[in-house]
Amino acid sequence: GRGRAIMVSCWGVSKHIQSKSMTTHRTDPELLNTVLQLLTEQGASGGLAAGIRLLVDEAMRLERSQALQAQPYERTKTRQGHANGFKPKTLNTRVGPIQFRVPQVRGGLEFYPSALEKGVRSEQALKLALAEMYVQGVSTRKVSAIVEQLCGTSVSSTQVSQCAAKLDAQLQTWRSRPLEAFPYLMLDARYEKVRHGGQLLDCAVLIALGIDPQGKRSILGVSVALSEAEVHWRQFLQSLQQRGLYGVQFIVSDDHAGLGAARTAVFPSIPWQRCQFHLQQNAQAYVPRLDQRAAVAEAIRSVFNCQDRPAAERRLKEVVTLYATSAPKLSAWMETNLPQGFAVFSLPSAHQLRMRTSNALERVNQELKRRTRVACLFPNEASLLRLVTALLNELSDEWLTTKVYLTMENHPQPSV
Repeated sequence: GRGRAIMVSCWGVSKHIQSKSMTTHRTDPELLNTVLQLLTEQGASGGLAAGIRLLVDEAMRLERSQALQAQPYERTKTRQGHANGFKPKTLNTRVGPIQFRVPQVRGGLEFYPSALEKGVRSEQALKLALAEMYVQGVSTRKVSAIVEQLCGTSVSSTQVSQCAAKLDAQLQTWRSRPLEAFPYLMLDARYEKVRHGGQLLDCAVLIALGIDPQGKRSILGVSVALSEAEVHWRQFLQSLQQRGLYGVQFIVSDDHAGLGAARTAVFPSIPWQRCQFHLQQNAQAYVPRLDQRAAVAEAIRSVFNCQDRPAAERRLKEVVTLYATSAPKLSAWMETNLPQGFAVFSLPSAHQLRMRTSNALERVNQELKRRTRVACLFPNEASLLRLVTALLNELSDEWLTTKVYLTMENHPQPSV
């Protein structure tokens, strides 16, 4: 039946390999891909595994000769390196585990059989899938069942739990790592759905982003709790200090519930910049007519785009007067709230554009949303914290290798 058909196909491939070997001493790597595709997609039984092993080993050996541009013991001017024996590698297939002899090389040439790269990629993808399932809150029992369905090999829930424990330990180490000086601090919160006590609740995710004296960004911390009350913010900010954060000279955030009191208690006398982007959004709630929204947004931008604080204060008075009659609630709101977006004028002009909003964290939140919306809801706070920590850790590491976010040469260095 099917096994015999695969055997015939493999026999034909083998004869083709031998024919090419005797003529040009070269082989097409796609031949090996074809064999492995037949094996993994259609399966077989009996002695096919042994035949496949011999065929694949021969194809890999010929591919090595092609890469070296020389046959074994052949002396040629075009030789790129030397054969260096074989290394065993076991792959799980539908006919059971097969141990192949992977050809090795020496002499500076990098070589790995092309078809086995598919196995490497699949193995990496499987590990990523396992990690993703776990951080998304999938139970260890379900992870084990999924692995057995996909791979044909069983993984105990104990093994999954052990891997999960190692992952949690790594993430906790990153969350509690020591901090140093960060002159600029951005704070933000977002919400995710979490099951708690049989109810579906909104869980607050607090995030802190810092810009160091070299102008590099870094995620300083993340915390998850069922409220955004002052106590949660206060504990979060205090934890940053306990980990060694110092030298904060400027804080940017939206007007989150509980943050103001906590910020004042933990970072007294540090200038606070209310995000200008969020101020513009908040103002729209006080615009009485839809046809006024565009004009109001433009008027607020004209305030924030002034060259300095005195000019912004003068322009604000004009805008407040302009809407005093047609939109009195908006006028009063702007007079009280827009000055909270003026602190940025005290910074060097080169820093003002990026430090007048918390948009750097908004982009982080967009990336988190892209990943968390797949889960829709989390079984508990721990699973939510696990996922956002893993994502933020990865993102923060990427920033270390990118160009600076702010040029800090003329910025005063923080003191201990």
